[in-house]
Amino acid sequence: MKKQVLEVNLNKKHFLFLLLFLIALVSFSQRTEVNFNNNWHFILEDNASFSKENFDDSSWKTLNVPHDWSFEKGVRKGGDQGQGGGYHDGGIGWYRKTFEVKKQSLSKITCINFDGVYMNSEVWINGNHLGKRPYGYISFRYDISKYLKEGENNIAVRVDNSLEPSARWYHPCGIYAPVKLIVVNPTHFKPNSIFIKTPSIKEDKATVSIDAEINGDVNKLKYEVKLFSPEGKELTKKIESLKGSNPTYQFEIENPQLWSPETPTLYRAITKILEGKKVIDEVETTFGFKTVKWETKTGFWLNGENVKLKGVCEHWEGGPVGGAWTKPMLRWKLQSLKDMGINAIRPSHNPTPPMFYDLCDEIGLLVMDEIFDGWHKKAPQDYGKQAFDEWWQRDVKEWITRDRNHPSIFVWSLGNETHSDVAPELVKFGKSLDPTRLFTSGAGNPEDMDITGVNGGSETKSFIESKTFDKPFISTEAPHTWQTRGYYRTQTWWRDNELPGTYELPNLTEKEIFFYEGINPKNWRNRKQSFNSSYDNATVRVSARKYWEVMRDNPWHSGHFRWTGFDYYGEAGLVHGGLPFNLFMGGALDVAGFKKDLFYFYQSQWTKETMIHMLPHWTHPRMEKGTVIPVWVYSNADEVELFLNGKSLGKDKPGTVWNEMQCEWMVPYQDGKLEAVAYIDGIEVKRTSFSTSKQPSKLKTSIQKLAAEDSFTTSYIITSEGLDENDNLYPYGENKVYYNIQGDVKKISMENGNPIDPTSRTKSDFRALFFGKSRLFLRALPNAEKASIITASILGDKALYTSNKITIDAKQIQIFGTSNTDDLEILYTVNGENPETKGVIYKGAFKVADATIVKAVVKQNGKVVLNMEETFGKNKGLFWGNEHSKDMWIGRGVNISAEEGILKGNAKASTKARRFKGTGFVRFDDKEGSVEFYQENDGEGGDYSIRFRYMHNNIGKMHPMKLFVNDEYIRTLEFKSTGGWEKEWKFVPTIITLKAGANSIRLETAGKSGPYIDELFVD
Repeated sequence: MKKQVLEVNLNKKHFLFLLLFLIALVSFSQRTEVNFNNNWHFILEDNASFSKENFDDSSWKTLNVPHDWSFEKGVRKGGDQGQGGGYHDGGIGWYRKTFEVKKQSLSKITCINFDGVYMNSEVWINGNHLGKRPYGYISFRYDISKYLKEGENNIAVRVDNSLEPSARWYHPCGIYAPVKLIVVNPTHFKPNSIFIKTPSIKEDKATVSIDAEINGDVNKLKYEVKLFSPEGKELTKKIESLKGSNPTYQFEIENPQLWSPETPTLYRAITKILEGKKVIDEVETTFGFKTVKWETKTGFWLNGENVKLKGVCEHWEGGPVGGAWTKPMLRWKLQSLKDMGINAIRPSHNPTPPMFYDLCDEIGLLVMDEIFDGWHKKAPQDYGKQAFDEWWQRDVKEWITRDRNHPSIFVWSLGNETHSDVAPELVKFGKSLDPTRLFTSGAGNPEDMDITGVNGGSETKSFIESKTFDKPFISTEAPHTWQTRGYYRTQTWWRDNELPGTYELPNLTEKEIFFYEGINPKNWRNRKQSFNSSYDNATVRVSARKYWEVMRDNPWHSGHFRWTGFDYYGEAGLVHGGLPFNLFMGGALDVAGFKKDLFYFYQSQWTKETMIHMLPHWTHPRMEKGTVIPVWVYSNADEVELFLNGKSLGKDKPGTVWNEMQCEWMVPYQDGKLEAVAYIDGIEVKRTSFSTSKQPSKLKTSIQKLAAEDSFTTSYIITSEGLDENDNLYPYGENKVYYNIQGDVKKISMENGNPIDPTSRTKSDFRALFFGKSRLFLRALPNAEKASIITASILGDKALYTSNKITIDAKQIQIFGTSNTDDLEILYTVNGENPETKGVIYKGAFKVADATIVKAVVKQNGKVVLNMEETFGKNKGLFWGNEHSKDMWIGRGVNISAEEGILKGNAKASTKARRFKGTGFVRFDDKEGSVEFYQENDGEGGDYSIRFRYMHNNIGKMHPMKLFVNDEYIRTLEFKSTGGWEKEWKFVPTIITLKAGANSIRLETAGKSGPYIDELFVD
């Protein structure tokens, strides 16, 4: 049965259609699902009157869900979510939607189903309160039947994110996932009640068991189940009179085709409740056949084969749209990861909307389905604090019963880096809902789990070479490596300085050879504010190459879920030191979806289709000629030959030892063409090349179409690249790309992967190139007919080092349909004046002097469609230094700014002193308060030396302050006078015990106020 889908709204042109649909709905006897995503009204305010039945919301913003108001608002210094949320906001928002109901349909049961609302959502129908759902990452529904009336009805939804931070990473705000109305007869299948099990699977025969639960009167009714092959052929069916409300059928299927990542074969079951031949209710469920076995000594087995789990962890918010994923965009994201070679994914650390699992079933990705981050408070205002004790059973039941039919799900994970006596109860309750799968966690109560999951602690040499297990093992979160697309360093970078027990990761050259940064090191807030090298040499404990070798060569090691697949917003302070960094760069793809060099390393090891990838680029205008550069090639071919300006530099073979997995040449730099050729059996199969680029002078635009599916319209990814006159990518390109969007499309975001770019991703009309590339994401409106964009850029080397020649490029590009493509006119000035009134017509490249502001307008039919501006000069763009630029940070540990902590009482941020670090410090002004720091420990728990940087001049006073770690009182520290209130900072050291995972460190005044507190150092 095809589901009936309707975009319900009150637009006059759709009103007649709506009436006809509702008439049809009444006569249609079985289940109907109605798309409820479109034409909601929204406001980011809070007022109790918004829930009333008769409320005028016509002035509110009209939008379609999925929607994420936090992402739309963007990054803000002091944003409610803090560093963990990438400095985005929370708040309280309301949604309202009006729809029509015919009298005949009032005899039906109507539910409204939400796939995800973050968080603390409350729902009203016609002014009647239906309930509250605290957890932001769970599906839920309400029966609204008794409140419906003939004619106009309205739904109101309040979403409360007033308590922040409510997660340790960025979270969406609002109705971020699909909504639908489900209309059924009084007798119907209960939600999530169909449970398909495959208790026996052999090569020639498999058993299928199907359970169901029915609501309502089953007297004189029949129950029918049909099974269909992957090709759509009916395989078998069974029909009997219902003898109760919990029917169970069992079938045998001959020669079952097995589901796996390589062959994601799906079967269908159609279950029906019948009154004679009349269908009372009908549900279609996909399922698959697979066998899973875990062995302590040999790891993971799928369908009788010993398989390494080559997985990634992935936040729902990883990528360019915040939390508001549509299915076409989500398919693009998951397929991008699959193309890298992964066979598994861990949604970290929460369930995702159902369409995620549907896509994993279809694409072929094993899912470690995870329900919670913590079983108690981990972030200051998270679900663990607000609602876990009261709600966990209801949320676990919804989660498991909703997801258990997905063949992609191979194990349940109950938590992440959390410890509690509730663990055995969680496991027991989970197994009562699904006895067919095993349970694990990401480093939480391993003694209570079926499978031992370990996070970052599994990365060390000491762990790998000394650990013994009495249970199967999986690395739930490893390795942790960082890389900024397009950025290179030859010196190894350790996030927390080199830790004991790590594997060797030597420097690639004796001295550093690359000297550019996003920020001048003199302006860094701490040593973390460097970009991270794409040579696979920036990490916590281990390289990606070494950890792949470790898991590949140890039979007991089932595999890993690397942290992460995509970069994601949030946790900006953890690795990158806080603002201006607002995202986390641990992914193999950046937030724009551009592939990093690391992507191709995994592809070379995990895929069979011949591939070749070379790094770094070959444009180094500030590098002394002859400087020896490590040139790497990732390939799965037999061997690779490297050429520089047509001269062979020899062949190399990809090895199996970690530091030989890349082909490598040490090449003295000279301008020209660097080319790599891959061979299999001595025959060329692939080649790739770089040529030294001049300054960017033209814009290349390409369009990727993501087809519409289910209730979602088509999406488009517009990629912009800055090229030189010979069509070579300029790898340092930083020029702004401006967009004028015309026609039936909505801008979703603009993203370039730059972790320090403050430009609004949703409100601005431009986004700068980041190392030469940027993207625009669009979504077609319902019933879209045509759309085009005008792209334009003022192009050149921002620092005028390569050249002082500037070009302006503007084009109109058709996305779909047919639009009028009128000629564009460009006017510009180089003296800061208004180009619309004072500009000259652009006819070709022109030269500028240092510190020139180029302004330009693009006109179409005499109307200005784009206003552009770009500043050029020797101090603009990337910082270019030398081998001593970062010397001031040598040997310094991790420091966390007090003003970025959680301040309570009379603790307040200030800048009224000198020589403070970061953006300020915390003062108490003779009153009481506290400052709380957050520290992530990716290793095992242990003792750490810490120091508090402070200042005061109250001679004879100690200003005692209580030290709490993870809310447990440790000791009272005394702060002696430093000799001044202006610039005399000193340290108070102590030793504390940090647990694995998230830790809070709090200083609280003890009745005698406190000194100035500047930073916490973890040495």
